[in-house]
Amino acid sequence: MRNPAKSALRKQFRRARAQMGADERNAATENISRLLKPYIKKGRKIGVYWPIGKELRLDGFVRAAQKRGAKLYLPYIEPNTRRMWFTPYPADGAKQERKRGRAKLSVPQFTGKKIRVHQLSLLLVPIVGIDKRGYRLGQAGGYYDATLSAMKYRLQTQTLGVGFGCQLTDTLPTEPHDIPLNGFVSELGVLKFRRP
Repeated sequence: MRNPAKSALRKQFRRARAQMGADERNAATENISRLLKPYIKKGRKIGVYWPIGKELRLDGFVRAAQKRGAKLYLPYIEPNTRRMWFTPYPADGAKQERKRGRAKLSVPQFTGKKIRVHQLSLLLVPIVGIDKRGYRLGQAGGYYDATLSAMKYRLQTQTLGVGFGCQLTDTLPTEPHDIPLNGFVSELGVLKFRRP
């Protein structure tokens, strides 16, 4: 069941993100990429995402991570489940197995040896909005919520929300299944959160 308050907030954050000019967006993206570079370590397993719509693009970060020898992974959603696996980031020209979703929200799914989220060192999480406690507002599919919830009692992967400063707010409505992230990186800097 959709939460009307969250739906209204999604519209507000998407509008703010869409109103960023090209120069402002490019400068912000470059700054975010620079702020994320200290998280790259050789051999480290890092979960990234395929950007949908106006989400922050991670191209610069991905190139830097590949150059420094980190192992990158993309979310993989099996049919009829919300919990995600992660598959190796495809080499140039790799063919996708299939697409998930429709129209503008379709996400390519690549083949490869799948791992679970707790096997990653770091997971960069896309946001529609995030609050100053670390709670995120996503696309409303529930995939990241289900995935992070399944990790609750295992080795903790570091989770960083990534997006633009206009997506940050003081507080968001939360539900019992929501799990806060460890931090948020935007062009404004790095925010770190304490999990309850």
